[in-house]
Formats: sequence, C-alpha cells, structure tokens
Amino acid sequence: MKGTSSHLRKGRCSESGQVYMVTTITMDRIRYFSDFYMARTLIRILHESETRGHCQMLAFVVMPDHLHWLLRLQDDSLSRLIGRIKSLSARQVGRRIWQDGFHDHGVRSDEDLRSLARYIVANPVRAGLVKNVGQYPHWDAIWL
Repeated sequence: MKGTSSHLRKGRCSESGQVYMVTTITMDRIRYFSDFYMARTLIRILHESETRGHCQMLAFVVMPDHLHWLLRLQDDSLSRLIGRIKSLSARQVGRRIWQDGFHDHGVRSDEDLRSLARYIVANPVRAGLVKNVGQYPHWDAIWL
C-alpha cells in the first residue's frame, strides 16, 4: 500500500545508547549509488552525523540502491537521524532519491555486533557485485 511506510514509525520510540540496524531503499530501487560520487557523498554525510554526536557508526555498506547501517544512537531520535541523512543526501545530489520510511531492528544485548557488522559489509559479495569485501569501496566497520 502506497504511503503506509511512513505510518509504520508512528508510536515507535528510539532510545539514546541503543544499537540499531537500519535499511533504507532508494526511490523505485534506482541504482543511484552505482555512481561513485553519489556513494561517497552519502558516506560523508554519515560520517558528519557521527562527528556531530548524533550517532556512533559501527558498520555500514552503501549498495547501489540501498543503505545498510549499524549504529549506536546518541543525541537524536532514530527517525530524525534517518530523515536528516535522506534530506542532506538528496539536497547534495539535487533530487529526491529515497523511498519514504526505513526498516530498523533494535539490536538486543545478546546479539553479536561483530557478526552483524560482517553480515552488513558482506552484502556486496552476496549480491554478486564483487568476489570479496575488499574489492568493494563503499563500506566500513569499526572492527575491521
């Protein structure tokens, strides 16, 4: 149903200090981030969010048509943080690039963050974009 994804966030709250695994997808799954400049622009914006104290980046991968991000929320709400990332990246490239809404998973304390990070950064390999993670330029993890 069109327009319902933004309503999924209603009534949900986010907690400072909580770790979240977030996925957000480009509009119509267009492969905007196949463009090196666009991918690096998004990565710069992610880093700026960390520098400003909104989150701690644990791992991310920018795929051609989506973003996977493992983060510890700090001085912000998850919805505002993701909204800001989407808005800033769209302004930088001069067009709307994101679908409404996003998917998040609040990571439980018994989940292994390093395993989640490995899963995230291995996405390009599973998608057949590269043979090994080292060949893909648009990822990072604090443990690797």
